[in-house]
Amino acid sequence: MKIVVLAGGLSGERNVSLSSGTLVAQALLERGHRVALCDLFFGLEGFSGTLEELYDAPVPEEWKKVSREAPDIAAIRGQRRDTSDSLFGEGVIDLCRTADIVFLALHGDCGEDGRLQAALAMHGIPFTGSDYLSSAIAMDKDLTKKLVAPVGVLTPAWECVSYTAAEIDAILARTKLPCVVKPVSCGSSIGVSIARTEEEFRAAMELGLRFGARCVLEQYIEGREIQIAVLEGRALPSIEIIPRQGFYDYENKYQPGAAEEICPSPIPAEWEARIAEAALKVFETVGLSVYARADFIVTAEGEPYFIEINNLPGMTPTSLVPQEAAAVGISYGELCERIVNASLRARKGL
Repeated sequence: MKIVVLAGGLSGERNVSLSSGTLVAQALLERGHRVALCDLFFGLEGFSGTLEELYDAPVPEEWKKVSREAPDIAAIRGQRRDTSDSLFGEGVIDLCRTADIVFLALHGDCGEDGRLQAALAMHGIPFTGSDYLSSAIAMDKDLTKKLVAPVGVLTPAWECVSYTAAEIDAILARTKLPCVVKPVSCGSSIGVSIARTEEEFRAAMELGLRFGARCVLEQYIEGREIQIAVLEGRALPSIEIIPRQGFYDYENKYQPGAAEEICPSPIPAEWEARIAEAALKVFETVGLSVYARADFIVTAEGEPYFIEINNLPGMTPTSLVPQEAAAVGISYGELCERIVNASLRARKGL
């Protein structure tokens, strides 16, 4: 099968995406597929060969490691010759048209929010993961909660606010602390803060201004962080996340050894069943397909609070879905191939 792996792009999760993409491409090559790895944002800039020559090329080793800090988006944008506002680099769509399917190894608002899925669908190009509508819903933390709370999924109390710097004190006056402040459409915990004091709240809201000035203010729930993947309509074993320090932020997610990750989670079977049931309900309510990963905080009493669901979860060396798949005997390469095959069925409506 000919597969284009799209990675990179222009979001705060660019470096995570490059790492995911290189490993996916390498795994699919090892399983006998013809694979072309392409950076969505830079595309074929500087490449003078034929599209066919892009297939089976060695993957860039330097893309595999995720740096400690999120990338400087303005600096990345300035490196491209094409100064247009297009998120598609030179020749990307032409390359994608040569493939049997495009594997979306993208994260963040230029890969998970449905726009890319809609563009590929309009070109008749099959792609992995969920469709454009469910992707857009899942990316919006506020909208997801509005959909799943009425169907019985327990989620922390929340408010979604669009604001200016001048409005921060007024919002603080009506907000109960501690709370979690998170940009409504960012992933990898980029821009997320836990505010326990008024000073921390103001700092968190000021940070949120850099990510679109629309944030979810979420009730802080004390408990264990449990994440669980859904693959082809079934829940995989959950995984417990225990950061060495702080919370499970961007750095703790992608630096080896920054967090202890235990899979299967050391929790009672009845807790596992409740978490799996809630994850599947979210998956189905939002309309997702193929695979996703849901995040929960579980209280000392075993009450699972749904936090969010990720429609294109990471596939880096420290990512959680590959660990959960391995717990039931699914190798990394097999996981990538199952995602491809299930996505082809989903795009054909089978």
